[in-house]
Amino acid sequence: MSYLDNIRTFVRVYELGSMSAAGRDLRISPAVTSSRISQLEQHLSVRLFQRTTRSLTPTEQGKAFYSGASEILEAVESAEAQVVNITDNPKGSLFVAAPLGVGRRLIAPLVPGFLAEYPEVKMRLRLTDRKVDLTTEGLDLGFFLGQPEDSNLRIRKIADVERILCASPTYIAAHGNPASGEDLMNGGHECLNLRFPGATEFQWRLKTADGPKRFPVSGRYESDDGDVLTDWALAGHGVVMKPIFEVAEHVKAGRLVQVALQTPPEPIQMACLFTHRRLQDPKTRLFMEYVIARISEAVRDSSLQAQLPR
Repeated sequence: MSYLDNIRTFVRVYELGSMSAAGRDLRISPAVTSSRISQLEQHLSVRLFQRTTRSLTPTEQGKAFYSGASEILEAVESAEAQVVNITDNPKGSLFVAAPLGVGRRLIAPLVPGFLAEYPEVKMRLRLTDRKVDLTTEGLDLGFFLGQPEDSNLRIRKIADVERILCASPTYIAAHGNPASGEDLMNGGHECLNLRFPGATEFQWRLKTADGPKRFPVSGRYESDDGDVLTDWALAGHGVVMKPIFEVAEHVKAGRLVQVALQTPPEPIQMACLFTHRRLQDPKTRLFMEYVIARISEAVRDSSLQAQLPR
């Protein structure tokens, strides 16, 4: 086993705080992960981690070694990127994350075309509406809707995505058609809410005659899967706020109807996140540009909005 592999394993164990998590990320067994750490400790003649049955804590020597080890890996990856740039032949695994709706409808359909163009690249696509940590989870690129919390990452804006409030005709027949955010709050309506870890309340930011305003909303239905909310709306269980591209086909077919037209939602930003080091890798940069060139026009398409029945 190469010394560089041992260093790479140590860095992932340090960042993820777990042998098993690092092994899953690197696609090696827990036994191999442990063996690599042991080999590195023997080579350095120090303990890099304090191990118990329940925890794994870096020693002072481990903390000191991590700083230099990270720089070594960055230097190697940068050198490899330069070589790949020269040969114009990107290769290796690309680990990308995206929200479920964005990933299923916009990103995933583009992956086969990209891999056909770059046959030595392997794609790992993680779709989740939970917030992800690019650094600790080893992600190369993350697409998202909204505002990022981590100011240490770089951001590339793709577009402002229009959103709508909508419900099924059966729900409207049973509960009435809310005209505004005030109606949603005070009219006994079920609002279908996307649950993020740590969320304590739900607020929808809507446009009013006096400018943007946050409306506290409530309902018995919530999920961390945006597509589940769409399914509940289609089944007549409440009002949902969605990017247009996720529900346009249902609105055009009459399965969902726009509501609260007096106070429509504000647009939401679609963008991608990455670290400077990751973008030095040509396959990361190429995939980002490949996706942006193909989806930015789609999410900005004003004709899509014009086709929606009012």
